[in-house]
Amino acid sequence: MPPYIARATSKYLHGLAARGVHYLHHPGPTLQDVGFMVIPELGQENAYISETLFTIVFFTFILWTFHPFICHSKKFYTVLLWCRVLAFLVVSQFLRVITFMSTQLPGPNYHCREGSKLARLPRPDSILEVLLINFPRGFIYGCGDLIFSSHMIFTLVFVLTYQKYGTKRWIKQIAWLVAIILSLLIIASRKHYTVDVVVAWYTVNLVVYFVDRQLPEEVMERSGPGGSLPLISINGRDKDSRTKEEHHKLMNGNSGDSPDRRQRSQVNGKFLEDGSPIVSEIIINGT
Repeated sequence: MPPYIARATSKYLHGLAARGVHYLHHPGPTLQDVGFMVIPELGQENAYISETLFTIVFFTFILWTFHPFICHSKKFYTVLLWCRVLAFLVVSQFLRVITFMSTQLPGPNYHCREGSKLARLPRPDSILEVLLINFPRGFIYGCGDLIFSSHMIFTLVFVLTYQKYGTKRWIKQIAWLVAIILSLLIIASRKHYTVDVVVAWYTVNLVVYFVDRQLPEEVMERSGPGGSLPLISINGRDKDSRTKEEHHKLMNGNSGDSPDRRQRSQVNGKFLEDGSPIVSEIIINGT
């Protein structure tokens, strides 16, 4: 299955699960949370701040992944990079669905609290109402899908991807700083409990680590006789070291073949693959 189809399918199933857990949501008193005690509440009128920052991160990352088309850079191939990103997102959100379907917590968001009309959904009239997910309102005003934060899944996957394939060190530092600030804003906006953000931090890092080990680091493409080019270049340093190593082999007359293939002896104009001498018939005195 192509990665983009798998991602679209998983996104729909994730939305379907979030819609289903909203039917099961029971509003109640907000749970005791250390983050709520330490971080001041922004208020309902300022809840847009975290969404605005997340939107900036989202579209900035997309623009960066497509910059090779504009700058004609070959640091990485956009399609293969997105295959890896989509794999991270699919696995992370699959784990998220399992988690929030296991235990439903009373939502801390304003529309999920007691007294709100959106805190509980009425019984659906038909299965079609559930399958359509009430898009996009169902995504914006969901309740019960808490552990762990979907916003942090996307943010951390984007930051980790740039950490590996990006080239600007100062951008990497800013990216991690933005991820920390967004974590605090999500808690300050009361959209998630602190545990939702904390679990996202170590879960996404582990998912990226293990999935990255299963995907081949480089996919090779033939570039003609005797040569190959990597479709994903990790960074310029590795590329330079690989080039120097190949140049060193050529200067020493080492073509990279195995010793058994290189050891050939010439005896009486004949070659033997294993390098052993050929015993030729010696004619003496015409006999």
